[in-house]
Amino acid sequence: MPAYESNFLAPPAPVARVILRNSESGATLADVPLLIDSGADVTLLPRASVDSLGVLVSANSGYELTGFDGSASISHSVHAELVFQRKIFRGEFLLTDQEVGFLYVGHSKIWIEETSQYRER
Repeated sequence: MPAYESNFLAPPAPVARVILRNSESGATLADVPLLIDSGADVTLLPRASVDSLGVLVSANSGYELTGFDGSASISHSVHAELVFQRKIFRGEFLLTDQEVGFLYVGHSKIWIEETSQYRER
């Protein structure tokens, strides 16, 4: 079970430290923080992390999101890979401008590949 963190979350909450990978170039970024959010409908990746990998934002991808407080925002998507607990999640992910992303933990249509040991390309 991932540890509860209080560095940027109040109250402390469980945060997954994941690896992001650019599907095109194979570039990786480790230790990306994602809040494990059982109430989330989608996974949101931190835009700064995605930008550092050179992942291109889908030009025509604007998704309207509604927060728990009823506030609305627009998020764009990227095609990327996320490695968490020796599983690779490939697909479209939405972006957040926050330094911590959100990990959707419900059922997903994203293709998953289980690995015995993750190795960089």
